[in-house]
Amino acid sequence: MMHQVPNAEIITIGDELLYGQVIDTNSAFMGQELGKLGIRVRQISSVSDRAEEIVQALDAARQRATLVLITGGLGPTKDDLTKHILTDYFGTELVLHEPSLRDVEAIFARYNRPMLEVNRQQAFLPASCTPIRNTMGTAPGMWFEDRGVVFVSMPGVPFEMKRMMTDIVLPRLKEHFHTPAIEHVVIQTVGLGESFLAQRIEDWEEALPANIRLAYLPNIGGVRLRLTGTDDGQPNLRERMRALLPALREKLGQHIFAEGEVTLEEAIGELLRERGLTVGTAESCTGGYVAHRLTSVPGSSAYFKGSIIAYDNTIKIKELHVSNESLTAYGAVSETVVREMAEGLRQHLNVDVAIATSGIAGPNGGTPEKPVGTIWIAYADAHRTVSRQLSFNRGRQLNIEYTTTALLDMLRTNLAPVTSAVSSS
Repeated sequence: MMHQVPNAEIITIGDELLYGQVIDTNSAFMGQELGKLGIRVRQISSVSDRAEEIVQALDAARQRATLVLITGGLGPTKDDLTKHILTDYFGTELVLHEPSLRDVEAIFARYNRPMLEVNRQQAFLPASCTPIRNTMGTAPGMWFEDRGVVFVSMPGVPFEMKRMMTDIVLPRLKEHFHTPAIEHVVIQTVGLGESFLAQRIEDWEEALPANIRLAYLPNIGGVRLRLTGTDDGQPNLRERMRALLPALREKLGQHIFAEGEVTLEEAIGELLRERGLTVGTAESCTGGYVAHRLTSVPGSSAYFKGSIIAYDNTIKIKELHVSNESLTAYGAVSETVVREMAEGLRQHLNVDVAIATSGIAGPNGGTPEKPVGTIWIAYADAHRTVSRQLSFNRGRQLNIEYTTTALLDMLRTNLAPVTSAVSSS
């Protein structure tokens, strides 16, 4: 067993990654899982299905890392070269691994299909490797140790790699390397950009103990804050980390919506469920994306009643009871109309709270008075209606996504007053 925390490098193999035909989700998964063990990934490289380029990547990686994780190129076709390259690279030969052959045979028997010779060949593995069982596919993984460096080769198919990594590779890495105890505490924020948030908590961050680091992980409309604590020999690391949070909440207030891996829509769903409230959406420029976010949460049928996508003004008039006079005087993208949309939906669907959007998502449709990115959002309950104008132009899709997050946050921040109003009625 080694007593050194390794530097890790990830190599992904396949022309399809370089052509952009397949998105590399494997590296993100591996990086996250290694981080939980306190192993930091120093570099990620993607290479083509060419032997010389794969060998060059292996040579370079072993100069930088003591752990090299490789995915891809283990299939049965001619462009799957990884196993043969590793066999030559480590100066060994292919031998039949009977347990792997039985696994491959069992997969074909399960689906009542004949096993081809190319699939049988997948059970031949380099003699110097420790085979890694693949319970989800026909390509076993391989573990090599060579001159102080561990090389782990796994399939590129994500569900095969993830199962192999979770069940076998991670536990073996934990045993092989001496990794420090590590803890993560995540705080979810919304409504503040990364630079504004960093400025607001600057003194809090500077006062963090030396063994606790803060990472800023921006997303649409918010920032995920991750505290990472490394064992310093003192007990109760996680409790000491969480003891830092009240001071953080004091600085950020309502911009914090959850602790842990919780989405904004999940946090809203919990609030609505706790309060016994129902919600609906009236959407124009977002085209149903707000409803999609809300209904992506399992169990959302307990509080989400429905949505009206009122793209055309006739739908706004007939279904949401927006007045023709308001549309004529102010236009569909206006505070008056979006407020009427929210109020009309609340009555139409008989929901406790309603939220609405109307705007110009782009790339066309703007005017000098109302350029692309001019968007109005509104919230309505039985006691009040509130509205807000947004103004940004980051392209059509991002305009929709930022609008959706801003509206969901408006819903969240208005739920507390609704609770007291509903209780007193």
